[in-house]
Amino acid sequence: MSLLLGCIADDFTGATDLANNLVRAGMRVVQTIGVPTQALPTDCNAVVVALKSRTISPHEAVQQSLQALAWLQAQQVEQVYFKYCSTFDSWYSGDVRGNIGPVTEALMDALNCTFTIATPAFPDNQRTVFKGHLFVGDVLLSDSGMKNHPLTPMNDANLVQVLQAQCQRKVGLIDYRTVALGATAVTARMAELQTQGVSIAVVDALSNDDLLRMGPALKPLRLLTAGSGVAIGLPANWGIAPSAASAQLPPAVGLKAIVSGSCSLATQGQVAHFLQQHPTQAWQLDPLGWDTHASVESVAAPVLQWAAKHLPVGPVLVYSTADAQQVQAVQSQLGQQAAGERMEQVLAHIAQGLVAMGVGQLVVAGGETSGACVQALQVSQMHIGAQIDPGVPWCHAHSPSAAASGLHLSLKSGNFGTPDFFSKAFQSLQGPVL
Repeated sequence: MSLLLGCIADDFTGATDLANNLVRAGMRVVQTIGVPTQALPTDCNAVVVALKSRTISPHEAVQQSLQALAWLQAQQVEQVYFKYCSTFDSWYSGDVRGNIGPVTEALMDALNCTFTIATPAFPDNQRTVFKGHLFVGDVLLSDSGMKNHPLTPMNDANLVQVLQAQCQRKVGLIDYRTVALGATAVTARMAELQTQGVSIAVVDALSNDDLLRMGPALKPLRLLTAGSGVAIGLPANWGIAPSAASAQLPPAVGLKAIVSGSCSLATQGQVAHFLQQHPTQAWQLDPLGWDTHASVESVAAPVLQWAAKHLPVGPVLVYSTADAQQVQAVQSQLGQQAAGERMEQVLAHIAQGLVAMGVGQLVVAGGETSGACVQALQVSQMHIGAQIDPGVPWCHAHSPSAAASGLHLSLKSGNFGTPDFFSKAFQSLQGPVL
């Protein structure tokens, strides 16, 4: 197969979210961890390059994204897709926030692209855009749990305003009334905006039908920027239709574990649900109880000793998930960046240890945690399989820590999934357990 679509994602869970929607629409997708250094499988027609750039400075994010773009250009992909979070958040530091705009403009410059769109809409996960404003369920983004996010708080739901503050180019809007009229109307509006000097247009979307309607209008664009929702309308532009074969993975084997570093409201609910079902199968990490001079290995050792006894019983959960008040207490004592980095290192080491013990089915909750874990596991590529919940598929990868048969991974965005996600995930694999 030839590569039709080349994607750059700003975090690892977001990458699998995007790949999941492409697979559902019929594409065979491989996700790479960072810019690839080895050949891709020959059976894929889309690739998602997963970066860990969502919470780094604009300069660093631009540099990494351009490296990914250069590799995609060398593969002669027909269209490039820059994927960001469905809550449109990114790097934040004091009065300066956001690397989505700088990365978008750098990609436009490199591709000699004069116009593109921007929309994080993902109706399947209750992310909709109306009159340029992002809603999470029935509330504005600025009234959702994202206003208290420990790393990337979002206090403005007006995407035109948020993006314009990050961009040198002029930002405009294609509203829901235009989208409802279909691809021809969207194409005409894009042309009209360009005559007005607009280079980037936020696009409204209230439903999957809106995403499918705009799909044909996006075919001529060299660059797209969006959350994962727009992906459902793209494969049809190449004559690709949904197929069960696109999501096929090897049978699942091995023990089961969950590592959760996300502190989102959705993940808090999922942890609470697991604790109700399996109260003795969970270990909560307490960074305030750690010796600040202790090594990562010594902090992780008692957790792994406990896990070795409990894994044969059923899935184990190791988590640092906490509510906003608890997170603030940790950050105030240890510092925001130091606390986050230390926890990522510990969780990643634990994930590596669990896989070495025979875990072959691993769920990781949280974008930053997922990035740290797959890097510790030395995963370089993942085939994308079937969806568990909107935006969250199972994947299959090889790791030096895993058995020769490989490792089934689910990298879950903190905000995604139903309360029973953890149990649902393992049930959906329906494979033999060793």
